[in-house]
Amino acid sequence: MQFTEAKLGRVFVLRLHDGDRLPEVLESFSTENNVSTALCFFLGGAKGKSRVVVGPKDGYVSPPEPMVTLLSGVHEACGVGTIFAGEEGKPKLHMHASFGRKQNTVTGCVRMGVDVWRIGEVVVLELTGVSARRAKDKETGFEFLEMP
Repeated sequence: MQFTEAKLGRVFVLRLHDGDRLPEVLESFSTENNVSTALCFFLGGAKGKSRVVVGPKDGYVSPPEPMVTLLSGVHEACGVGTIFAGEEGKPKLHMHASFGRKQNTVTGCVRMGVDVWRIGEVVVLELTGVSARRAKDKETGFEFLEMP
């Protein structure tokens, strides 16, 4: 385990609009507001045909091949994620969310594109004094947190 200490910086409350896409909307916001490290909470709706990564096809094969599910119809959604600068220095969101419709739930990563349906609320808690960054692992292709 590696760790670093952080302090709480600014707090932002965002209202996303119908059709805004995760992760792009949060990465753009972070760039425009000089937020390089943060904790994000998402609550709202997701449009049908949004793409959710629901796991690797085989957890023992490297690099892993992602399984992608398209949401069928509008779903209720909630998620939590982090923003850290990637190797190129730009903010990069890693968020997992759960999407529910009737008695069915899909949980996964939003990295392939989740479109907001009507309501999207995000609270961004900026973290300061953090030296962690995302770095691509050559074996898996994952972007792991690296701390000096």
